[in-house]
Amino acid sequence: MSQAPVQISSKEQFDGILKSSKLVVADFFAVWCGPCQQIAPVYEALSKSLSRPQLLTFVKIDTEKVKALSEEYQITALPTFLLFQEGKVIQSVKGANPTELRRIIQKLASELESAGESSGTGTGSSGPWAGAEIPRGYSDISDQVETRNCELSNADEDAGPVKVLFDVAKPSALSNDSNSVNVKDFVQSGADDQLLLFIPFQGSVKLHTLQITSLPPKDQDTVSRPVIIHLYINRPQHMDFSEADDTEPTQAITLTSKDWNAEGTANISLRFVKFQKTTTLILYVQKGEEGADAVRIDRIKLIGEAGTKREMGKLQKVGDDE
Repeated sequence: MSQAPVQISSKEQFDGILKSSKLVVADFFAVWCGPCQQIAPVYEALSKSLSRPQLLTFVKIDTEKVKALSEEYQITALPTFLLFQEGKVIQSVKGANPTELRRIIQKLASELESAGESSGTGTGSSGPWAGAEIPRGYSDISDQVETRNCELSNADEDAGPVKVLFDVAKPSALSNDSNSVNVKDFVQSGADDQLLLFIPFQGSVKLHTLQITSLPPKDQDTVSRPVIIHLYINRPQHMDFSEADDTEPTQAITLTSKDWNAEGTANISLRFVKFQKTTTLILYVQKGEEGADAVRIDRIKLIGEAGTKREMGKLQKVGDDE
């Protein structure tokens, strides 16, 4: 269905659209912003080709006319595109970057189509899933991971391959479908409660937040969530366990039961200054819960910025010397 972007005139109107549409793409712009005008035709074309009633809605928000929204979502650069899923921000694109904007939106639209939602008949269980809210100003950059070159040490062979960790779909353990019981879309340690994961990126990224989802079976006390995690960056190759134990981590993390939300996800803030130029990440689950024989991880999401992005047009009026 051909549909031009909806012009937002009030916070109430926008809040209503967030409630009525599964996915919402919002273009925060200003009429005086040159980059905003340059990318506007691209955004309108995406809206007309990809809009789906109650599933994928495109809107435009003039930051000077609807200041309440630009303040609520802390818009500091123009244009800024925010992608919402079920009312929550899941990704953002700052600046007039048509390639990145097309890639993200078309990926979401493709996932809706594959889930059978273009006709409104899908359940949404196969679409993009958010285990925790993404910090404002950052986006999910898990698609920057070179999954084919990831390595996982001490993995249980009966669990899934390492690539399932970066699946955008909702973990089967959260599904009410009885057929999901035998789906192996998680990884689990084998010999003990330790896992060592090597994650290479397609380029240099900035990491802000690490989200880990762990959903051990309630009837198995011997399988637990991670408790002690060590992170190492920019290692040229995978480490072994003895090397990891002998190396000072970039950041050490200790999780408690309070860190896990209802979706089984821990939202871990990283020391951003240490993760500004990250080309590889090693995640070492050093220990699970007391008495555990194994640890399990269902999903990993990496939140930050994909490479160094140039912000186009600050949120302030330029001079008259154009």
